[in-house]
Amino acid sequence: MFLRQFEYLLAVVEEEHFGRAATRCKVTQPSLSVGIKHLEAELGVQIFLRGRGCRVHGLTPEGKTTVKWARQAVADCKAMHDEIATYSAQSRPLRVGVTPSMSPVLPALLQRVRAEHPDMIMDVRSIGNGGGKLGLNKSSLDVAFAHLDTAEFGHCKTLKVCTEKLGLLVPDVTEFADRTSIPWREAAELPLALLQPALPERRFVDSIFVSLGCHPAARVEAESIMHLVFQVQFGGLCTIIPAHFTRVPGLPRGTKALQLINPVVSRQVGLLWAEGGAMTPLASLLVRAVKDLNKRGGLETVLKDVVLRPSFQGPLDVDGGLAGASLQTSPECD
Repeated sequence: MFLRQFEYLLAVVEEEHFGRAATRCKVTQPSLSVGIKHLEAELGVQIFLRGRGCRVHGLTPEGKTTVKWARQAVADCKAMHDEIATYSAQSRPLRVGVTPSMSPVLPALLQRVRAEHPDMIMDVRSIGNGGGKLGLNKSSLDVAFAHLDTAEFGHCKTLKVCTEKLGLLVPDVTEFADRTSIPWREAAELPLALLQPALPERRFVDSIFVSLGCHPAARVEAESIMHLVFQVQFGGLCTIIPAHFTRVPGLPRGTKALQLINPVVSRQVGLLWAEGGAMTPLASLLVRAVKDLNKRGGLETVLKDVVLRPSFQGPLDVDGGLAGASLQTSPECD
């Protein structure tokens, strides 16, 4: 049995089609089919439930077990190549997947790796809709930062990074002048700008509204949280943001943050990497950095030292905090 046969097998599983899998592996379909048949013969089992044509109709119980071990074997081989590559000056970038809400604080985490490896290149990719799980399983990502309650990531190894609270960003107008908090039900009645419905963060927010019997209609939907912030600053709408946005990147002029209450909502954010097999050397660098950061007080200790750039136009009060930022802090990432 050869590693190439495992690669053929995984390609068929992920493409759900022999023809597309052959194209992906850059071989002819007969060559790919023969490779898988030889693997089945050597193991003495049938892996796929076959029907007419090139489409896959599922895996046998033996096939599911074979796929699990094949995935680990391929990942281990890639990890071996990656570790060898670290001895070369041409080693590849650290590939990091990140959800929209974690993008502002990611540089503070990556900086800890760059401190030890200043020449390392960081390849940061936005993830959502299962992209993180697929990237980790296919080894196209080394690690991912995401919410730990996101079922789409399946059985990945995890390390807690921080607790993320949600708040409401509103125009800094008379209507909200004396407010420091706002119930979710009241927020549902405001003109809202929200993330696209397909994004996991939006689905989470929608689930909170639904649990309260609310069904707000978004006036604007976008893929970028920063675009939603601009809708508040220049368009007079309101949006839901992670509380750490009050410090990183900071609130723009003309906006104000309110704590969302009844209920107060928070989510665990973690570092994820593929389960099974050896961790890639590049992934281990970031895992070690996060563990060290947690021992020193967590991400909150980093955010306290953040100095906002004047170009963002976030007014600072005399204590160095954000004027109008009313979200309460916690000993973790808020």
